[in-house]
Amino acid sequence: MTGIVYKSTGSWYTVKSETGDFIECRIKGKFRMKGIKSTNPIAVGDVVDYEIDENSDSVTGTIHNIHDRKNYIVRKSVNLSHQIHIIASNIDRVFLLVTVNNPPTTFNFIDRFLVTAEAYGIETVLVFNKIDTLDDTTLDEQLYMQHVYQEIGYQCLRVSSTEMKGIEALKALMINKVSMFSGHSGVGKSTLVNALEPALHLKTKNISEASKQGQHTTTFAEMYDLSFGAKIIDTPGIKGFGIVDMEKEEIGGYFPEFFKLKDQCKFNNCLHKEEPHCAIKAALEKDEIAWSRYNSYLKILEGDDEHYRTDIYNEDRIASDKTRD
Repeated sequence: MTGIVYKSTGSWYTVKSETGDFIECRIKGKFRMKGIKSTNPIAVGDVVDYEIDENSDSVTGTIHNIHDRKNYIVRKSVNLSHQIHIIASNIDRVFLLVTVNNPPTTFNFIDRFLVTAEAYGIETVLVFNKIDTLDDTTLDEQLYMQHVYQEIGYQCLRVSSTEMKGIEALKALMINKVSMFSGHSGVGKSTLVNALEPALHLKTKNISEASKQGQHTTTFAEMYDLSFGAKIIDTPGIKGFGIVDMEKEEIGGYFPEFFKLKDQCKFNNCLHKEEPHCAIKAALEKDEIAWSRYNSYLKILEGDDEHYRTDIYNEDRIASDKTRD
């Protein structure tokens, strides 16, 4: 029998059958012996083949085959530096939720996510959430961030779950697609899903007053069928987003505004750092490329994955100010 994985807890997988039934399944141990370097050999969104366990007191199954994925999105494993964690697979569109200060989402985090999505061929829409909480200063920051990414070509939405602003525009982009919501803890993923489908009643938590960061409410990735003809994968909040399995020479290719100019560089293998006659650096000096994006590129190039979420914020602010001057 064939079905789609709707929930993964690490040991059990909830599989929706072709007839619409949900079956709790385990996997055969050999999956862990196939050289898969991810911490989770099966992810939400996977199409799998399974068999019903006849000897079980309850109806359970055993997964024995994973179909080829059309795409997937990964991050570095939190505890195992040489392994990846597959967040979800077979995604049509990912929505990255961004909040300016509640909690803060940095340019660097956004850019790392976008680079990974570009590498795996997944369209990303930036959703600037909680716009009802912005004052004059934070509104200016939000609009500036939106301008940076719209200039590159990324679609951006402005949304308020509490005031239901932008919800219909978001729904329109989700119809007949498998979408994924991602972002830091506290950016409002579960609250936004509840606004889209109130009957789900997903658990939510307030921002921690001590840390000004989100508190985890979604423990495991889970897919939901929505009443307006869409599927959504809600994911746990991500603190950091390390880049995996990329050669230095290919990183610039996942920055669309770099890629457009790359053939104008003097050297084919230009890393856009110290090389002469670099088209990317020339565009940067003309403010045709955002300094925040170039700063993110350098950080990724240097492999600086540790602690970037805290120390990059001030650099992003400086880069933003430089671009505005």
